[in-house]
Amino acid sequence: MLFARTFSLVAAILMAAGLTGCGSTLPSLSPATASISTDSSGLGAYPSTGSETRDDGMPTPFSDPNVTMSGRQVIENPTIADIMAPGPLPEMSWGRPDAPVTIVQYASLTCPHCRNFHLTVYPELKRRFIDTGKVRYILREFPIGKSSGNATIALRCAPPDKYLELYGKFMEQQASWVSLEVRLDAIYAVAKQVGMTRPQFDACLQNQDMIAKLKWVKDRGRKLGIIGTPNFFIGTKLIKKELTIAEIADYVEQANQQHGTPTAAASP
Repeated sequence: MLFARTFSLVAAILMAAGLTGCGSTLPSLSPATASISTDSSGLGAYPSTGSETRDDGMPTPFSDPNVTMSGRQVIENPTIADIMAPGPLPEMSWGRPDAPVTIVQYASLTCPHCRNFHLTVYPELKRRFIDTGKVRYILREFPIGKSSGNATIALRCAPPDKYLELYGKFMEQQASWVSLEVRLDAIYAVAKQVGMTRPQFDACLQNQDMIAKLKWVKDRGRKLGIIGTPNFFIGTKLIKKELTIAEIADYVEQANQQHGTPTAAASP
């Protein structure tokens, strides 16, 4: 009897441990500040595109699930030119293109910390800094896990003017579609809320060109030093944590004084 109870307890602990990674978790609905979900599994988030190389030279290393972070090139001190280098997909950005400060956020749709940031911090960021012309905000995809990968493909297939709306719906409704197994019907149930039809959704998931370009975006993030979500660039400063609005205000003030890049840790 004691052995059975001990075995049950160990099994429960192991199951709980298996639910701690961002890409394959049930989302935490409680605030989770000052933390991130790490991309440490080594498994690709997107369906395989087959070849590791492309004729146009665009890197596609994620079709191999055995590729590890140790084999990736990371730029030690990326410049603004490195961070803002044009990619194969249009930047999803809001605010004045010539705003004095640019904030780049890398996010995964299954990440509970990204959800908390979007629901509790982003509205104030938008009101105080984006809408007033002080900040240009760029959102880049960094899916962790295959559920996030499939949802991210659907997100990019939405019309550009529906992108942020669908992003918000995926965040708000994480509990309805995030699970250990990829549930395409549940992902589509969110996507259809912005007018996407099932044939459009199914065709989108088979769009190998889109998948390859999204993999490029994530690979570029890794080369810039992104290790999980949410991670942020403010100017050339990489911040590997979920930010509060007070910290953002502090960083923006510093960035204005330092021509776009803060130089010290913000106050909590």
